[in-house]
Amino acid sequence: MHDIDCLVIGAGVVGLATARALALAGREVVIAEAAEGIGTQTSARNSEVIHAGIYYPPGSLKAKVCVEGRKRLYAYLRERGLPHKACGKLIVATSASQKPALETIMARAQASGVDSLRWLDAAEAKAREPEVRCEIALLSPETGVVDSHAFMLSLLGECEAAGGSLALNTPIAAWRREADGFSVDFGGDEPATYTVRTIVNSAGHGAPKLLGTLEGFPPAHVPVQHYAKGNYFALLGKQPFSHLVYPVPEAAGLGIHATIDMGGRVKFGPDVEWVQHDQDLVVDPQRAEKFYAAIRTYWPALPDGALVADYAGIRPKLHDSTQ
Repeated sequence: MHDIDCLVIGAGVVGLATARALALAGREVVIAEAAEGIGTQTSARNSEVIHAGIYYPPGSLKAKVCVEGRKRLYAYLRERGLPHKACGKLIVATSASQKPALETIMARAQASGVDSLRWLDAAEAKAREPEVRCEIALLSPETGVVDSHAFMLSLLGECEAAGGSLALNTPIAAWRREADGFSVDFGGDEPATYTVRTIVNSAGHGAPKLLGTLEGFPPAHVPVQHYAKGNYFALLGKQPFSHLVYPVPEAAGLGIHATIDMGGRVKFGPDVEWVQHDQDLVVDPQRAEKFYAAIRTYWPALPDGALVADYAGIRPKLHDSTQ
């Protein structure tokens, strides 16, 4: 008999969704979160975009999960009346040389079962977004935005209603394999050791490090992470767009794009800044110069002084800038 049936480590979106599913399936679930609240890292430090599933290679796990996940997420949000909006997205080519990149996106989308994308010429794009300058664009009507915090609170509430529990300020100090499960040393204000039947490692960009602390686990099998910091700048003044606006994707990300949150606030980002650790979350205001240049390729009228440093997040990657 174990002290804990299922231990989910990490209370971000993935951990909370996993814990909810396990609890609804009748399992006894405990969520251990090292921070003071849920969703304080990757789940909070992103663009809050619901992606349609158009960028990934057809047949890949990412493509399948993104397409199916988008359908399930919209259904979940609608059924519960949670804040979200299918506002659509324009992916813009600002020169004719970028059109092949959009053609690749269109082909991947169609091969992955996303048939809603449509081409917009410059006049059609301008009719939808008068402030945007482009040669040609793709419209993705199934792209949207979500209030990620409301979503996470809903997942947690349904997990707890099904018998699950959340332990905040509870880092994992050490863990070991046992014959029929695990022995886990919990840190925090009340350190304790419990036996656990099943563990789900959903610690976000801390997951590889956590795996490396499992006694006896081969270090060679622990993924090596590289940290791609993404900085965001907020827009001061009137909202200029009604859709999300994305440039043609770049090597390590989707480019500095414009998103609109549920309160109508516009932010731009993320860029790509390779850093040495996952705690570098301060936005350098001097990076604004790069943002102005990137944004003005598709929004030339961006006023001087309209951007203010906002927040940053970390993309955990298995490849660095040289790979």
